[in-house]
Amino acid sequence: MSDNTGSAGNVPLNSASYSLYPPRRGKHKIFIGMAPGVGKTYRMLEEGHALKQQGIDVVVGLLETHGRKETAEKAQGLEIIPRKQYPRGGLMLTDMDTDAILKRCLATSRFASTPQLVLIDELAHTNVPGSPREKRYEDVEVVLAAGIDVYSTMNVQHLESLNDLVARITGVVVRERVPDRILDEADEVVVVDVTPETLQERLLEGKIYAPQKIQQSLDNFFQRRNLIALRELALREVADNVEEDAIAITPNGQFCNIHERVLVCISTYPNSVQLLRRGARIANYMNAPLYTLFVADPERFLTKEESLHIHNCEKLCKEFEGTFIRVTSNNVANAIAETAEKYRITQIVIGESQRSRWQILLKGSLTQKLVRLLKNIDLHIIASEKMVSPK
Repeated sequence: MSDNTGSAGNVPLNSASYSLYPPRRGKHKIFIGMAPGVGKTYRMLEEGHALKQQGIDVVVGLLETHGRKETAEKAQGLEIIPRKQYPRGGLMLTDMDTDAILKRCLATSRFASTPQLVLIDELAHTNVPGSPREKRYEDVEVVLAAGIDVYSTMNVQHLESLNDLVARITGVVVRERVPDRILDEADEVVVVDVTPETLQERLLEGKIYAPQKIQQSLDNFFQRRNLIALRELALREVADNVEEDAIAITPNGQFCNIHERVLVCISTYPNSVQLLRRGARIANYMNAPLYTLFVADPERFLTKEESLHIHNCEKLCKEFEGTFIRVTSNNVANAIAETAEKYRITQIVIGESQRSRWQILLKGSLTQKLVRLLKNIDLHIIASEKMVSPK
């Protein structure tokens, strides 16, 4: 009977047996980019070298250079686990050897207590027929479960939830996809970013694809408008992850949102339509989601005209692709502040006070109350348009 101290005894060194004794789940760092050629693999190898210099046990589990000279040169000096061969007819196919990675790391871990890191390229790759698992990200999960840290790479177009959007942008249906949970569960996600112009220059210089594929790539996937859209998707995806992680570990009220979110506060006053249009323009400039809030007073009923007005505002909000929110409260300022906190609002649009100067002096204005209640939120006070009387 084998013990739990790390001695193998008669247990064969494979993925199934190694997972019996994981010291901890490995940490996963993903390098993501907008397209092939941005430098994800190069950056991963660069960090691998740096960690090796610090005494970390670093090996390359799978490397795809795609014939790129600089990438191949950057891998020199790192141990590379040989690929496993799969004979298919008259062909010999190769793919990542997960069991070999685990055997090598298990053997090394008995003689050193330093963390172990495996570099695995192209997370979305579909394994060759006959492999123990269908997708490479499934192999990565096995390695992580064994307590080994993993650095991996992928492009944003391979993310499952973005598949339809990427197809609309580029006209290309991506077949190899990674579930969103893989990105969500990663310990760190890094965007490897270059400008679309730089990426096109690399393509023309032959640093991404072979010469015969360059013009075809420029005319299709690597069009500038495609690259701009994909770049924005990559940056936004990582920003979403960063914001969610920060919110999860930060005490209430102390986190400053990364994404802009615009809230327009409407009322039964006619200038609400004007506020909505101004808020929609602000949201459009900031590339931010739009929210519209109406706070209903529980102590009064709306007239037919007022109900129609609010209905029209809701309809206009939806035309602007916004979210309409209706709450009931006899404290308008508190209701706005609570809604802003719930939806992580960064910009609030309100109209100028309709109260007289005496009413403001006696009861205060909504603006004054919001300034006291809101933190890290910009307040836009929109003056009512003056109607010009015909002469």
